[in-house]
Amino acid sequence: MPAKLRKSRKDKMLAGVCAGIAEYLGWDPTIVRILFVIFAFSYGMAILAYFILAIVMPD
Repeated sequence: MPAKLRKSRKDKMLAGVCAGIAEYLGWDPTIVRILFVIFAFSYGMAILAYFILAIVMPD
């Protein structure tokens, strides 16, 4: 059974969104955080997407 997409409770920095995505994909949270920073500097929409996910994703 695949994991559900939800915010991480144990490995969170701000809201746990990146760690939750990493748990869902089976990746290291550091990789997801680095990708987020790259997308945030490349496309400003990544920051908006992060805050939307922080509100929408369950704990």
